[in-house]
Amino acid sequence: MQLNRVSAAALLAAGGALCAAAQAQTRPAAPDAPASAPERPAPRPADAKAEQLKRVEVSGNASDESIRRASTASKIVITREEIEKFGDSTLGEMIKRLPGVTTGGRPGRGGDIRMRGMGGGYTQILVNGERMPPGFSLDQLPPEQVERIEVLRAPTAEYGTRAVAGTINVVLREALKKRLNEFRAGFGTERGKLSPGISWTRNDNFGDGHAYNLTVNAMRGERIDNLINDTLTHTVASNSDSLLSSRGRSEDERSSLNLTGRVQFKLNATDSLAIQPFIVSTRSNSNSQLRQTTTPAPDPQPTGFYDAADTQGDNRFTMARLNAQWQSRLSPDTRIEARGGLGRARGESHSVRQESLAGAASRLQDDSTTSRDSNWSALAKLSHNLGGDHSLVSGFEAEGTNRHQNRITLVNGAPQAGLDDFGDDLDAASTRIAAYAQDEWNVGKQWDFYAGARWEGITTKSSAATYDARNKSSVFTPLAHARYKLDERGRDMIRASLTRSYRSPQLQDLIARPTINSQVPHQANTPDRAGNPDLKPELATGFEVGYEHYLSKGGLLSANFFARRITNLMRNVTALETVTWAATQRWVSRPQNIGKASTAGIELEARFRLDEYLENALPINVRSNFSFFTSKVDGIPGPNNHIDGQPKGTANLGADYRLRSVPLTLGASLNWTPSTTTQQTLITETTANRKAVVDAFALWAINTEQSLRVSASNLSAMDYFTGSVINTGEQLITSRSGGPSYTQWQVRWEMKI
Repeated sequence: MQLNRVSAAALLAAGGALCAAAQAQTRPAAPDAPASAPERPAPRPADAKAEQLKRVEVSGNASDESIRRASTASKIVITREEIEKFGDSTLGEMIKRLPGVTTGGRPGRGGDIRMRGMGGGYTQILVNGERMPPGFSLDQLPPEQVERIEVLRAPTAEYGTRAVAGTINVVLREALKKRLNEFRAGFGTERGKLSPGISWTRNDNFGDGHAYNLTVNAMRGERIDNLINDTLTHTVASNSDSLLSSRGRSEDERSSLNLTGRVQFKLNATDSLAIQPFIVSTRSNSNSQLRQTTTPAPDPQPTGFYDAADTQGDNRFTMARLNAQWQSRLSPDTRIEARGGLGRARGESHSVRQESLAGAASRLQDDSTTSRDSNWSALAKLSHNLGGDHSLVSGFEAEGTNRHQNRITLVNGAPQAGLDDFGDDLDAASTRIAAYAQDEWNVGKQWDFYAGARWEGITTKSSAATYDARNKSSVFTPLAHARYKLDERGRDMIRASLTRSYRSPQLQDLIARPTINSQVPHQANTPDRAGNPDLKPELATGFEVGYEHYLSKGGLLSANFFARRITNLMRNVTALETVTWAATQRWVSRPQNIGKASTAGIELEARFRLDEYLENALPINVRSNFSFFTSKVDGIPGPNNHIDGQPKGTANLGADYRLRSVPLTLGASLNWTPSTTTQQTLITETTANRKAVVDAFALWAINTEQSLRVSASNLSAMDYFTGSVINTGEQLITSRSGGPSYTQWQVRWEMKI
């Protein structure tokens, strides 16, 4: 039995529930009658529909509740039904409703996904159990292509331990035995701009036990954002203030084509082979106009001063990956699995920035970047059931990524001064190998235990014209989980975990080549950026304990406490440096290991039907969760010395109800994140506004094959700003940037063919 195994009782319960709902899943059958069968008289037109034979399809898939209950470690599973509920246009907008999950960026815009409010790579993001190459984000993956989402609050040996905050594994559509031919078409609108999209999914089987899935999604979108930036600089020596105000507008046009597939071959009674192609292609064009004023006007004007900047850019990203997975059952108790994958990704970006002063062109910067990534992965896993309800799993993994990047920066047609030493070409490579073993066993009817260990070694190297940097690290992570059923039926249970996990430096954090900020005047709030080849991975020791109570009508009440102690904390530190790319000292932001930190929190979740608690109430499905976080970074003065970007908590409240009189389902949700203030370094404090995002939907079931969905995202449409206060001793710099957010309306027609 594996970590996410489903007990026989849970499967039977799920199957019974599905059988009870089978009448809602019927459709006309098309049986092939034998040639010798007598011809039947045609039915009367008035009774044609009534006399059609119906075929009932029953799927034996386990429910999200049964998978969650059967897992020894704390696990949340979001099924296809829940993914479809609100009709979100991006995965980020859907995932933000999960317990303890927050997103960066403006409301309604998705952004980087954070568990426990911890940003900057603390959350391990996987697609089909694998990490994606640089340049890929989950917002590029349409929800229509996702089968389920698995959220692991604590790391496990099999999924990997690069998960200080937790793991989110996105599983793409699978080749199920249930036939499906589904087409969706719709459009969204925001500020008068249309964003059409279509998707098609086909599941079917062929031959003797073979099956396939194909999902294609295409979309095009346009966005307009207003830009507001203000920076107030107080100079201590002269006791003077200078206010730089920028106002502008950006327009973005993007299109994408996504394809996922899976072909499942049944080789014989014990072996199977699956082949999975995965293709992502995106393109975007953008332009922005920024006008700025300086009060008082500088006298004399510094070199490179401007009052307007117009930027045009285009980006392309293409990724293709092919995975193959072979499974074989050597005996009733032994199974072996091997998996391999090859991938290529290519990114191209080009931007032209024209600065001007008093209407006259002053400085023209032309940036072109081309990157090529190739990656490979291999996995071998052996599972064996022993007597005494022991289940052993051991495995070996390896993956490698190679990147070649060419970057050309021209200022007024000439190479940018200071970058000559680094050259335009960069080569970087990363190799990771891992080995793990785990054992899961039952003790009596109420205890389940899990013990595992994982070792990972990572080697990263990068080279350019004048340097050759190498970083090598290894991590050993022991893990332990336990589950205790307070009753034999498993409606009440306690889980506990003691784990070790880590956070490795990103490839870009290790590359020493700088990026020069052209903002004038050059200050601590507009630093150049560079990597640090000597970064060490963070290590975290974690503890979790949780309680779950499963309700009779499918609901859940749970409380989960977590704590992490982190060493070798990585953080971007801005300092004044003597650099090779300038004749004078420059402010440079680069990642450093700054010491230790700790974080803790509690996550509360309640999902239930309202009539389970209130007599004569409507059967409204209620989903709610509340999370509270605290953290402290050693060596940085309080009271706001928190983990980067971590809020004090987050909350979600949602409900949906299917009307009895008409085939209409209505639903709404509120996602709330309070404002945050973080003392990031000794000289820098950052802030972010609160978020209150209201979403709603209405789903009209036209018939058993067709439905119409209308949804609204970010109905609250609040302004959102981030800011910072930097005190260098010589200057006090207060800045903020952001702007309003907007409501997006969507209409989508869904049809099962």
